[in-house]
Order: sequence, then C-alpha cells, then structure tokens
Amino acid sequence: MQNLQRKMRLGVFVQTPGHHVAGWRHPDAVTDGWPNLGLMQHIAATAERGKFDMFFLGDGFATGYGEHPSTIGKFEPLTLLSALAMGTSRLGLAATASTTYAEPYHVARGFASLDHLSGGRAGWNVVTTAYAKSSAVFGRQHPPHAERYAMAEEFVEACRLLWDTWDDGAFIGDKASGRFVKPGSLHTPSFEGKYFTVSGGLNVPRSPQGHPVLIQAGSSGPGQALAARIADVVFTAQNDLGEAKAFYDGLKAQVTGLGRNAKSALVMPGVFPVVGRTEAEAQAIFAELNRNIDTAQAFTVLSERLGTDMSVYPMDEPVPDVPETESLKSRAALLLAMARRERLTLRDLYYRVAAARGHLLLIGTPPQIADVLEEWFRSGAADGFNVMPPFFPGQFDDFVAGVVPILQDRGLFRADYEGTTLRDHLGLGRPSHVFSRGVSRET
Repeated sequence: MQNLQRKMRLGVFVQTPGHHVAGWRHPDAVTDGWPNLGLMQHIAATAERGKFDMFFLGDGFATGYGEHPSTIGKFEPLTLLSALAMGTSRLGLAATASTTYAEPYHVARGFASLDHLSGGRAGWNVVTTAYAKSSAVFGRQHPPHAERYAMAEEFVEACRLLWDTWDDGAFIGDKASGRFVKPGSLHTPSFEGKYFTVSGGLNVPRSPQGHPVLIQAGSSGPGQALAARIADVVFTAQNDLGEAKAFYDGLKAQVTGLGRNAKSALVMPGVFPVVGRTEAEAQAIFAELNRNIDTAQAFTVLSERLGTDMSVYPMDEPVPDVPETESLKSRAALLLAMARRERLTLRDLYYRVAAARGHLLLIGTPPQIADVLEEWFRSGAADGFNVMPPFFPGQFDDFVAGVVPILQDRGLFRADYEGTTLRDHLGLGRPSHVFSRGVSRET
C-alpha cells in the first residue's frame, strides 16, 4: 500500500475532436470551424477549473483520408500552447516534439519561450517518432528503433546545455552601469555528438522552471532506459493492473539505479473513460461510438500499432501472430498480450484500438471510474493518469464534473493548486545548472 498523503496527478491528453476514431461523429462533439481554437480554450479552462496538472498535446506529421480524425488537421503544438498560456494561469502546458525530425536549438528555444510566456508551465513530451511514413515529409530515411533512441538521448543532452546558456537572473538591465547582462553569466555550449552538434548559446534567458518538465512515452527497453535517465513524467499504455504494477516497479528501480530519487519520475498511464450517469448510459455511449467507426481509419490505427496491415486477416478469428517491426515495439507487444490474455478476436481488438489504442478503457459512472483509478493509485501501479476522453468537450466536461470531485472527497486529488509552475504541481524540484561534457564558460 502506498502513502495516501501523496496526491494523484492528472493530465488531459488532448486529441480533438476525440480519442475514439469515431468520436467526432457523436452529437456532442465539436467539429465546426476546424481546427477550433475556441474548443481548445474551453478544454484548457475546464482542466484548470478541475485543478489538472497539465494539458497534454500529442503530435504527428501525417495527413490523409485514412488517418485518425485527430491527426488529419491540427494546430502546431507550441503555437497553440502559447495562445492558451494567455487564458490560463496555473495549468501546465505540455506538447510533443520529435527528436528525430527537429534540431535541438529550435526545440530548446521553443520550450524555453513557452516557459517564459506561461510563467513556468511548459512541458516537453520527448518522442522519437515511431512511424516511417513521417520521413517522407522531411525527405529523410527513417532511422531504426534503437538508433532513434540514441539520437533522442543526445538531443535532450544538447537541449539541457542550451537551456543553461545563461545564469538565473543574468539579464539585469542596469541602466546606471550600462550593463544589460551580468558579466560571467554566459555559459556557451559546445556539444558534439554522433548525431547532433551545438556550438553557441541560446538567446533566451534561463526560464522560470530552469528546464521545462520532460515527459517520455516509450515503454520498450530503450524507451524505459531513456525515461529512467531523463524523464520527469513517464506516459505509458497499460491495461492490466498486474502488468502496470510490474512496469511501475521496474521503471522506478531503473530510476533509483541511476542515482535518481524514484519520486522524480512520475508514472502516468493513459486512461480512456466513457462517463455516464448510469452504467447502462455509459455502455450506450460506447456502443454508439463503435457503430460509427470508419473501417479504413480504424484499420490505419490498428495496423500502425501492430506494424502490419491487419485488414488482410479474418475479423472473427483469434488475433494472429505478427512479426516485430521498427515502429511501436512496446505497443504492439502490449496489444498482443492483451489479445492473448482476454482471448480476443481481431474484431474485438479492432474495437479496443479504435477507442483506447491499448490504454486503460473504463466504461461506467463517475464512482465506478474513480474506484478503478483509486485502486491503481493505491496499489502503486500509477502516480496519476493522462485522461483520454472519447470526444470533446462533453466527455471531458463530464469527467471533471463527476469523477474529479469524488477523487477530491477521498483525499486523492488536490482541492486547489499550491504553486504556480508545472514543477510545483508535480512535486518536482527545479534543476540546477548543467555542467557536463563540452561546456565552456565565457567571462
């Protein structure tokens, strides 16, 4: 049993119009004026009213008729979060940025700027970009799985050096002395790795959090190893309590094995809640969503997660064995394990993935959903959850109005914010300056 003085962390994973592949077709889903800034502002305001830790944006580069509706057309994440920062005051603002298809300077500069604009609420979801189809947009060869993680580690190291280009309080603007910055406050990174080279400093002052909160979502062996080294928050897909507990314990052991405090890496599985006033109503909502599934889009999602074209297999037979690929290794393994454990047919798996994509699927009333979240939290399988509503805004509104007060009444979740930064909300310390290889000091 865990110490219940600790509080559950909650993020809202925003994929609009919804996480369910047919969520956009629900009568209560907002789809007009797409992409819709007003909807994003509504979600952010609702999350802040519910005292959520963060608003979390996934990202991707592909578009096309067969893609999940949430990825066909969307805002660039940092642009959107900068706009949302102006209408919120406490909510953490986290976004995905790829370490395979970007440069450290651009990413470091963007997130440092967001941290300043938001008063210390920025978070970066570090991803390696799983799908080879993304490479076509950039005219590059998609690197193998292990190489993408090696690139990611270098990328993050370079960003940390860039964020520490300047001392805290370096920009003094002293008109009397004629000094705009303090002498000796500049640290010029000179980083040279196998994949990235950075020679020169970042022209953004050190941000309120020092470094943005780092989130990492890979659950494969290389993904967990990277998370143990760099992550403040680990976003994971788990759908079985025992397996979630094993993942949690294994990840925390890796963290402590590297000399870090286990509490400095928070594990937040995704949860897909379908909320109803009664269990029958929740089941009816889920059934309606499933009736409206576009077959091509659902098979795109399923095939991507398993790394194989699944449309060629019989729907009402057991899920076939498929070869491991260079895409989402951990997600494919998780889905296949779930299929074997629950004896799912391919049709069963098709519906599960069209909805929760392998994350924890909960269908029921607010008390029923709160019970499961509490069980996972108390059992030491999670430090909190990234909430993935089937459609926006209605299902998220219902979660905040129905589930959050129950968690608060049980003493599991905060009644109000106790700090101003995302690190404050998550109970994370502010990182000290990085002095590692390749750093020289200018006076």
